[in-house]
Amino acid sequence: MIGKSTIKLIKSLALKKFRIKENLFLVEGDKIVSEVLDSDYLVEKLFVTNSYLISNKEKCKKARLFTEVSPSDIKKASQLKNPQNCLALCRIPAKSDHPNNLGNNLSIYLDDIQNPGNLGTIIRICDWFNVEYLFLSPKTVDCYMPKVIQASMGSFCRIKILTIGFEQLADFAAESDIPIYGAFLEGNNVYREMLPQRAILVMGNEGNGIQKEVEKKINKKIKIPEISLNAKRAESLNVSVATAIICSEFKRQLFS
Repeated sequence: MIGKSTIKLIKSLALKKFRIKENLFLVEGDKIVSEVLDSDYLVEKLFVTNSYLISNKEKCKKARLFTEVSPSDIKKASQLKNPQNCLALCRIPAKSDHPNNLGNNLSIYLDDIQNPGNLGTIIRICDWFNVEYLFLSPKTVDCYMPKVIQASMGSFCRIKILTIGFEQLADFAAESDIPIYGAFLEGNNVYREMLPQRAILVMGNEGNGIQKEVEKKINKKIKIPEISLNAKRAESLNVSVATAIICSEFKRQLFS
């Protein structure tokens, strides 16, 4: 059984102020919980049904405390419309500064992304395209928000996600001779650019794009060209879709 106080705690983790207060975030769903149990994240409390426990008993032992509960208990505590067989309370890791070396790889900076689904999807994109570092502006949606965790489908376990002001990151890039690319509607055609292996890609806010103060420190503006012949075509692409397309081109050139 999951006690009332614990259910109240689990529900409260939908809000950032309580995640900060408790230093915990919520993970739900069989696949994502399995991913986090196989990661370096510390799972403080794990609640599982018998069906999950039978298949994952050794994994469950990785949690500091795990409790077998009924499916109805999971449903009472869950923040999902269709909960599965487990949920976990995980410790938020200590914040870290930017790395000393980004290696020969593409990194991404998100400038005030607000939609949790977009952030979660971009985390998955980073995982797919082997983008090791994902930098978030201080006003970007919290990466430990339950909707972000769900949308990432466990990829957050494999990506280094750091919150940092752009000025600090830009200074680090300049010192390390790393070019900064930005996605703009008026940029150069990304398919006609010679893209480097090592770079930082800036993606802007869903409605406002990249901020002016950030734009000033971007070395190269790129865009995904419009192909549609319809005069009333879409004004822009969803930021997560655009991120995937640009990452694909960076990596295509690396392996071509």
